[in-house]
Amino acid sequence: MSRIRILIADDHAVVREGLVRVLSDQQDMRVVAEASNGDEAIAAARTSDPHLVLLDMRMPGLGGAAAIRKLRECCPRVRVLVLSMYEDPHYRRAALAAGAHGYLGKSSSSDELVRAIRSLNAGQAVSERRASEASPRTAAALSAREQEIVRMIVAGRTSREIAVELGITKSSVDTYRARVSRKLGVDSRAELFERVASLGEPAKEIP
Repeated sequence: MSRIRILIADDHAVVREGLVRVLSDQQDMRVVAEASNGDEAIAAARTSDPHLVLLDMRMPGLGGAAAIRKLRECCPRVRVLVLSMYEDPHYRRAALAAGAHGYLGKSSSSDELVRAIRSLNAGQAVSERRASEASPRTAAALSAREQEIVRMIVAGRTSREIAVELGITKSSVDTYRARVSRKLGVDSRAELFERVASLGEPAKEIP
């Protein structure tokens, strides 16, 4: 039997260990490599030739969406299944828009994960029934100050420059940036720009 070759990318060692145990029990699956961040995942994918990458959406360094795009560029035949603690629809949409083939929350059972891997390897869709059905957030959910800071971030201003212009501390700006990223489900300025564009918000609100 030809085994499904799997690369696990997650920044928590205990999560990787648990996934290895679950997948090693499957006769048709084999974990061929592990990675603790996006950059390691790209390097490991180049050398281990996986059929499928099981990827956390948020890891240190290279963000989830960026890692997905690079994986698809360097290994176009590999299937990418995101396994994330974030079950908000925005994270799922961001992952799929970046090129992921499926998205599961970490609250999924091991049976659901195994079924999803087999489905993706067979070229089938993965059920999204576990994804949160909460109403999508929009830029309108941001406070006036958060929207102001988003405009400056998209315009290329650094946290220090924003702090000087608004008369607040750099740490306050960093707190706002983290809050905006959490609300919109993004990891970087580029993803923030894409996320805002996908919302279709008026340019006068967030360019």
